Formats: sequence, structure tokens, C-alpha cells
Amino acid sequence: MAAEIPGDQGSCPTITPQDCGKSPDEDSTSHCRPATKMSGEMDKPLIGRCLVDSDGSLAETPSKAPKVGILGSGDFARSLATRLIGSGFSVVVGSRNPKRTAGLFPSSAQVTLREEAVSSPEVIFVAVFREHYSSLCDLSDQLAGKILVDVSNPTEQEHLQHRESNAEYLASLFPTCMVVKAFNVISAWTLQAGPRDGNRQVPICSDQPEAKRTVSEMVHAMGFMPVDMGSLASAREVESMPLRLLPGWKVPTLLALGLFVCFYAYNFVRDVLHPYVQDGKNKFYKLPVSVVNTTLPCVAYVLLSLVYLPGVLAAALQLRRGTKYRRFPDWLDHWLQHRKQIGLLSFYCAALHAVYSFCLPLLRSSRYELVNLAVDQVANKSHLWVEEEVWRMEIYVSLGVLALGTLSLLAVTSLPSIANSLNWREFSFVQSTLGFVALVLTTLHTLTYGWTRAFEENRYKFYLPPPFTLTLLVPCVIILAKGLFLLPCFSRRLAKIRRGWEKDGAIKFVLPTDHILVEKTSHV
Repeated sequence: MAAEIPGDQGSCPTITPQDCGKSPDEDSTSHCRPATKMSGEMDKPLIGRCLVDSDGSLAETPSKAPKVGILGSGDFARSLATRLIGSGFSVVVGSRNPKRTAGLFPSSAQVTLREEAVSSPEVIFVAVFREHYSSLCDLSDQLAGKILVDVSNPTEQEHLQHRESNAEYLASLFPTCMVVKAFNVISAWTLQAGPRDGNRQVPICSDQPEAKRTVSEMVHAMGFMPVDMGSLASAREVESMPLRLLPGWKVPTLLALGLFVCFYAYNFVRDVLHPYVQDGKNKFYKLPVSVVNTTLPCVAYVLLSLVYLPGVLAAALQLRRGTKYRRFPDWLDHWLQHRKQIGLLSFYCAALHAVYSFCLPLLRSSRYELVNLAVDQVANKSHLWVEEEVWRMEIYVSLGVLALGTLSLLAVTSLPSIANSLNWREFSFVQSTLGFVALVLTTLHTLTYGWTRAFEENRYKFYLPPPFTLTLLVPCVIILAKGLFLLPCFSRRLAKIRRGWEKDGAIKFVLPTDHILVEKTSHV
């Protein structure tokens, strides 16, 4: 969520992510106003005064500040000019219509024609789309020997259509220039608000080491962190970064959706279809809430068990191999890397289950059944208080609250800002030890919910067992395996393997017998 940046004058609005996305559109006339001041590590004024006071005149460029050129006058070009000026650079902007666009830039930026803008700066940012690169060919002689920084991004269709990157195409048009790919992963909003509100890393690639070093120094001066991605051939990979949509979440999300569909269909057959076929009762009203609420805990429980199952498999594999230096299979390696996302999806489903459960008494169907129950109790003079059921529900709800609270703690410590404040032992304790405690609490919560229902014949509808019995299989295996690994015969061997010990025929650590070699041996 974007927050407003405090400015020197309350009447000067800031650029929002909706108003100023990263767009190098040439000569755009959108009146976005950069902020005048930031806080934190980039606590410096971006411009001298609010842009609403700009008279559109071409301001004179300071002579002492290093001069940087920008070709383009779109949203990204304006944000880039603002950041460069705030970082101590002198900016000259080349536009096809400087009179029209001068008022959109900070007053200390010099807005002029393209030919004049590229005459003196040694570093020039090309903030135009790929299809407009050919319009710059008239400037080839003036651009010779200069550093061109390509900040453009292709669309997904363009990325698949063209074999070469935008930066490589620009380099082919200007062979006498030094082309550098940079800043394409930084949005116009991040340039305005500062790196504290966005990703600090700026991937850089170029075939010219000197040009790469120059741009890296500028990245540092602007408050970002340069990341060397190698030669210009890597530009295609760099340009694909903004096109990725949560790549680490694709498999976990599909897994969660698949589990939800399977359990939803299973519960539909048991709770809705079975009474309709057997007794002719219409219970399709349960589909939006009741069946969903029965499905969510099943998905959350299975996902949580899938977080800790790969660790058990990895430990068993290391015990069998007797070494830690052999790679895990690819499927297990990918599984281990997706545990964070799977755990967060488990917490999400558990939180939804809690919200749905709180809403159940508000349903008209639930109130109708409660009234009918009260009427039957009065008419038949029956006593519905069952001590065993009361205790079961009390323990069941208490364990569920404790499990959800522990999962909340795991989810919070997964945030980078929280995780970075913990040392490795603290982080490992929360994610491993408390995570296993959450799995145990969830298992007890499920067992208390099931109680003796798994042994009642009327619970097996269409000969299908209750869903909670299916979800208990994997967690119980994990808890049993964890208990076995705590036995000295397994725990000691596993600890030795993880400290570098290897069994038969592998590397053996033998101390030298010669006293001279012993003295020369490091004790670190």
C-alpha cells in the first residue's frame, strides 16, 4: 500500500502508484507531481520547490554537479530526473516538445531538444519504448562513445516474439555507444518514494566493464544496490524479471487449489449428495458456507503436514546414504524450497476456517436448527446436556485457538523484516520447534473433533470415511518419524552426518600420527 510522502508544502501532491507506473512513454502529458521531501536514509529534498510553481522555463543547469541526460519525458523519465537531482546530479532532458513538457519536470532540470540534451552528458538514460529506438538514429554521431542506459521493459508478448533483448537491439542500432541495461526492475513510484518502499536491488549488465562501473556508482549514489548480472547477453533474463508473477507461489497455490477441490468434492458427496439420494433431503444450501468450512481445515492441516514432511524425508535419506554431500532429488529439493509458501497458505486456510466458524451461528439455517432443537427439548422434556460432549467441545476449541495462534507466530516470523531481526538459532527455533508444536496441536485439535466418530457406522456415508480420518494419515507419520529421530541411535548418527561424517568408503577424518604434522595441523 502506498503511503504519502511528507512534503515541504501541503498543497503539493505526490505521485501514487496508480498515477505514475513505470512507463517511458515519450512526451506524456500526465501531470504527476513529484514529492519534495523524503524521510529515512534518503532524507534529502528531491526538488527545490513544488512543481506547481514551475513556470515552464528552461532552468539553467548547475555547472559543478555531474551532468546526466535523459531521452524521453514519460512518467519514468520524470521520476528518474527527480531521483537524480535529489542525489546530486545535474539533469538535462531531451524531448520532442520541450515547451510542453518542461513544467512536468523539477525546475532544476533542464528540458530541451534531443540534440542539445545529448551533446554534453556522458551518461544518457534512454527512457523510450523499443519501437521508438529508430527515431534516435539521427543522433548517432552525437551519441558516439557515450554510455546509453536502457531502462525499458518489453511486454510478455514482445519478450516471446523477439529473440534479442531491448538492450541488445539498442546496442545494434548504436554500435559506437556503450549500452548498459539497468533500472528496468525499478518502478517510477519507487524512484519517487525512495528505495525504502521498494526493492533496493538494481540488476546491471553490459559488455563494457568501465560503463558498468560508472552506472553502478550512480546506482549507489541514488540509494540503491547494484547487482552485476554479467555481459549484455544477460539483458534478456534481466528484462524477464518484471514479467514474473509470483514465481515461487505457482506450485504451492496449485497444490492448495487441488486439495481444496478434492476435499470440497469429497465433503459435497458426503454432506449434500448422500442425504439427497438416501432420504430425499435438500441440503444444497450448505454449499457456500458449511461445506467450505468443512473443507478449509482439511486443506490447512494437509498443507501444514506437507511443510514438515520433506524434512523427514531428507533426514531419512541422509541416514540411508550416510552422508550429507550427495544432492537430494530435484523433486525433494524444490519441495524444500517451497515450504515457506506452503506454510503461509496453510495459515491462510486456517484463518479462513476460524472466520467461517465464527459466522456459523449467524446463518439462518443454524438458527432454524437451534430453534427446532429447543422445541423438541421442551416437547419431549429431554435433557441435552452431555458432559462428555461439553468437555470435547471445550478442548476442541481451545486446541484450535492455540494452533491458530502458533501458526500466526510462524507466519509473522516469515516476513523478511521480522526474520532479519532474528539470529539463526531464534529463527530455527520458531520455524522448526514451534512449527512442530503447531503440527502437534493441530493433530490434537483434529483428534478431539473426531473423538469416537471414526468408529461409528453411520459416519461412513456411501462407505466413505469422515474427512478428518484421511487428513490424519500424513501428520501422524511425521510425528512418529520425529519421535524415532529423537532416539539416541538415530539422533547421534544424524548429528554426525550433518557435521560432515561419512560412512564406509567415503571421506574419513584421521588425525596425523607424526608429532611434527600434529604441530602444523590447524585446530580451527
